[in-house]
Amino acid sequence: MKISPQELETYSAASREAAKRGGQVLLKWMGKTTTREKGFRDLVTQADVESQQVIQEFLNSEFPEHRFIGEESTGESDETSDSDFCWIVDPLDGTTNYVHGLRSFAVSIALYRRKTPLVGTVLDPVLDECYWASQGLGAKLNGEPIQASGCKEIGKSLFVFSFPRGMTRTNPEVVRFLNMLENVGSIRRLGSAALNLCYVACGRADGYWATSLSKWDVAAGWLIAREAGASVADFRGLEIDIEQPFFCAAATADLLKQANPLLNV
Repeated sequence: MKISPQELETYSAASREAAKRGGQVLLKWMGKTTTREKGFRDLVTQADVESQQVIQEFLNSEFPEHRFIGEESTGESDETSDSDFCWIVDPLDGTTNYVHGLRSFAVSIALYRRKTPLVGTVLDPVLDECYWASQGLGAKLNGEPIQASGCKEIGKSLFVFSFPRGMTRTNPEVVRFLNMLENVGSIRRLGSAALNLCYVACGRADGYWATSLSKWDVAAGWLIAREAGASVADFRGLEIDIEQPFFCAAATADLLKQANPLLNV
């Protein structure tokens, strides 16, 4: 059954309100929270946990029949509903930045129907910048339409990227990095996958590649980038798998075609 634009706006408005509430938690705890490792070089803070809690409570109250998957979920109870609709949430994307006082982090919230993204919201609470998109309805930043840069030449492009945890010099990601370093105009590592995708969406970056991410890192951002006109695919040019996302997001199809051979190693 097709989702109407009115229904999409209802879901999008709810995701923006949920992100706002989560962002308020992150600002409250900034510089005060305690940190622990939940895995190798994988940090979690009280801010992550409380942000997810307030987001989940709000979305559950609005859509009690929907499923909910969050990065800080601790058990299968979040996925027990048989609904086709599922909220996928990263309550704090860019935890390492957050812990070290680097003010580049975000709340990411997406609603999927089976494997199809319906709405996505990414909030940068420090800059008070809210990116959002709905399927087929374009992407916005604080209510204004946004569009990818239109860059077609890799030599003139600015690319951002993510490295997986536990990098070694023999990791194929090093080869990808060197291939790109030799060909792009400029390159940056910023620390938030969700914001990286939004920067491609609004033209602040021309491209972004990543491997070894989780679905909550990209569930909202890749919809926003796609709705802003960016080309998003895995390194073979195929549709990305949200369960195992490795991909390149580029401002144009031409730029993606130039980047993918350098990344597909």
